[in-house]
Amino acid sequence: MNETQVNDRTASGRRIRRAARILLIDEHDRLLLFRFAPKDRRPFWCGVGGECDPGEDFQSAALREVYEETGLRLETCGPEIARRADDYLTLEGEPITSDERFFRVVTRSFTPDTSGHTAIERELIHTFRWFSRTELANWHEPVFPVNILDLLDTPL
Repeated sequence: MNETQVNDRTASGRRIRRAARILLIDEHDRLLLFRFAPKDRRPFWCGVGGECDPGEDFQSAALREVYEETGLRLETCGPEIARRADDYLTLEGEPITSDERFFRVVTRSFTPDTSGHTAIERELIHTFRWFSRTELANWHEPVFPVNILDLLDTPL
């Protein structure tokens, strides 16, 4: 473990996982989400985003994640609209404390190109969907983060 990794841990020893999350909204005010179906948990829906690479800032991670997960190239990632910290288990089973930054990006509706997905994403993600706010409010499976509707309404 290097010095950076030691400094990137909480007092309880959990690794701090820095991540960029992107609220990708189309011209019809719908949000793009991916459905994750892990074997050990109930399926859930989550937006575009992921962990920052070492030394990478949140905005750069947001641009990279949008491209890797959807094929969409952006010059800017939109404004940071929220921050969130939480303790949870990653899909790989690692207990972490998240440091997440949320960005809003408005684009035209498109079909994501998932060829840039990681191995675990290819294993766990089999579908995507553009959701209206009404659909999100009444969806039958968990959507993360749980306050996603509040995030969509965050003023710029």
